[in-house]
Amino acid sequence: MGADIPKQFLPVGGKPVLMHTISRFHAYDKDLKVILVLPKTQQAYWQELCEQYHFDEDYQLADGGASRFQSCKNGISMIPTDAVGLVAIHDGVRPFVSCDTISRCFDTAETAKAVIPVLPVTDTLRFIGDSQSGRNVLRSDYKTVQTPQVFDIQLIKQAYEQEERADFTDDASVVERLGQVVTMVEGNRENIKITTPFDLKVAEVLLEL
Repeated sequence: MGADIPKQFLPVGGKPVLMHTISRFHAYDKDLKVILVLPKTQQAYWQELCEQYHFDEDYQLADGGASRFQSCKNGISMIPTDAVGLVAIHDGVRPFVSCDTISRCFDTAETAKAVIPVLPVTDTLRFIGDSQSGRNVLRSDYKTVQTPQVFDIQLIKQAYEQEERADFTDDASVVERLGQVVTMVEGNRENIKITTPFDLKVAEVLLEL
């Protein structure tokens, strides 16, 4: 991002990105229990932002780890051992996930146990591998993956008892290592992950829609 502060704290539409994200889930269900995972070094600053912006939505705070895997594991450990139900794992810098997408994920996970939102690929894809020139591949064979990724609580707890691996690129890949089938549902195009200054400009436009 090239900013002095982490991207989840950058202001969009008058308040930090992360606040928009938490609010979106409470818009889906005001009683939803939220666990926010942040590195210890960022927690004091986050509390300052909450006071500055009068952000008083309910959440639990968990310590971030050295990797995405460890951070997710820390967050999941906050859920009681004997809990039953579903948990959604979401990127803090995806503040425009729709309530419809959240609902599709939760509703499908009631029976499927592991669900991810996806979108069709619209650009031409080229596989590079070890080749300098590469080759085109059928974009119909691929989907782009979003969050929230929703899982049965006991399933995801079991999955995160595994040792971390380099090919664990998201929570679905951790669950798939157990042999669990992951079900895809439709995501929403606005559910962008804010990673660049251009994304911030897009976010401002999306807030005006």
